[in-house]
Parts: sequence; C-alpha cells; structure tokens
Amino acid sequence: MREFAFELRLCAHLEAREAVVSRQLGASVHGTGNRILDVVTVAPGPAFDDRVALTPHEIPAGVLDADVGVGRWRRVANAFDGPPERAHRLAEAGADAGFLELDRKNGQRVVRQVARYPDDWHGRLVGIENKPDLGTPGDLDFQLRHDAALALLDEVVLATESYVTRAHLNRIPPAVGVWRVDFERDDPVEVVREATPLDPDAPGVEILDERGLETRVEFVSPEEKAAKRRRLAERAFGKGWRTYGLPACAESRLGHEAGVETLPYCAFKDRLVDAASECGADCPGYEPGDAPDADLDGERAARTAWTPDAGEKRTQAGLDKWG
Repeated sequence: MREFAFELRLCAHLEAREAVVSRQLGASVHGTGNRILDVVTVAPGPAFDDRVALTPHEIPAGVLDADVGVGRWRRVANAFDGPPERAHRLAEAGADAGFLELDRKNGQRVVRQVARYPDDWHGRLVGIENKPDLGTPGDLDFQLRHDAALALLDEVVLATESYVTRAHLNRIPPAVGVWRVDFERDDPVEVVREATPLDPDAPGVEILDERGLETRVEFVSPEEKAAKRRRLAERAFGKGWRTYGLPACAESRLGHEAGVETLPYCAFKDRLVDAASECGADCPGYEPGDAPDADLDGERAARTAWTPDAGEKRTQAGLDKWG
C-alpha cells in the first residue's frame, strides 16, 4: 500500500498549486487499458472559468462528438451516430452530466446543449508516474517509454522517495522529469531533473506490447491525440482524485496532509489504507463501526475552483420537460 499512500499524499500537495488534479486515468489511444497514469494535472486554459460554470461532471466523449448545438432542438436519433439505443443512451448521459437538455416535441425526443462547450478550457496536461521505491521498478521502464514516445501529455514526470543516482537517471528516458519527494519538508517536491516539453501536436508512436525482441507499435495522428487529450482532461475534471473509500470500521479515522482533512487513515495500521482492497472482516484489527463522516466534494470545492453546484439551477429547471 506504499504507492497508494504516496499517491494520495502527493495529490494533496499538488492540489494547492494545480487547477485540476486527478489519478488513475487511462492514457492509451489504440491499446485498450494499455496505460494507466497514476496522476494527471490539468492547467487552466483561457476558458477555464466557463468550464467550471458549465457542470461539475465529466461530459462523455460521445456527447461532445455528437452533432448537437445550442438553441436548436434536434431529434435524438439524428444527433448521434449509431443505432437508436446508443443515441438515447448518450442523450441521457449528456443530460445527467448537465450538458444537454432533453424534451419531447411532436412525439419525438429532442436534444440541445445548455451552453457552448469551451474547447480551450484546459492548458498543459502533465502525467506523474509514482514509484516511491526505485529498487522495485516493476513496469516503470515500459510506462515511461510509452509516455515519451506517444507524447500525448505536455510533460511526463517520475516521482519517487528514493535517492536518485546517476544510474537511475541514465535508465529513465531523457525527456522524463524526476522529482524526489520528502513529505517531511514544507515543500516536499525537489526537482532532480526538469521534464523536457513534449509535442502533443505532432504525430506520436504508441507502444502496445513488448515480447522479447518483438515490439508492437501504432502510429497516432495529431487529430487522435487532440481527441484523447480532450477526453483525458474531461475525465480528470469530473473525477478529481478523491475516489477512495473510507473504511467502515471502529479503527477508521480521517487522515491529514497539506490541508486535506479527509484521507482514509487506519488507527490500527497507523497509516493510510485502501479500503477497497485491505479493509473488512479479514483484517486482524477490524471492529464493526461506521465510516467517518467526510464531505469529499465539499473539500474539493473549498480548495479549488471546482464546484459541485455548477449548472444545478439550470439542470433542475429542465427536469420536468422530458421523461
């Protein structure tokens, strides 16, 4: 669980200086589930405030790709590609996200956007791979080479608690930045090596698989990368990083780090815990109890520009128009 605790603590510190912080996001274009980024930070673009005001939720890619405009009602079946079932499913997902309005006219379900989507709402995307102990690298080499070759992100960084030697740096792709993290310091991040900016606007190469001397790759166009970057930024905005559960146990407490007061802490283990994988009746310290009361959305809203109430009045006003 060392990497899990490291990840949460690093996110807590990053949140104080980044517009959006999220974790565990897919960064593959052609390889399904091929690459999961530990942490992604999203810098604000010129229209960031417009995106914040639009909806707190992730807008699905299929909704953004659809031929739906503002002020003009369109039949649901005509607005989305694919069979009618998919069209209605996407229309409802867009309405649930607060981005689409649904109505019924002349016996047909119709749809329109509640506002224009601000395409330039985000700026730089930075991916951070967490590896507290460089002595147990796992798939680190493949992951960093994948990110550097694909250049989906503007920068890629490796974050570690280990002392970083020249030998470590020589094994890490030169474009990848390196942070040494010590949570006992006021500013825990020491930049050992600056990241070299990547070029998301250029074609990329996605490493799909490596078996012995054989490497499978897929070329990725700038258009494909742009679409994936939008999906990645949207996912980060809607998801955030507080996606953990709080243990339902008498030993469960709220942990603290860098002003965050809602981390999943276990008094029995004396550390942060991943409730989904290590808590419950099988734990020797388990005692029946309630999970601590914590407002995760409220804490995010208090510390960042994101607000869970964005678009709520507009969405509520339209709920009785369709069914």
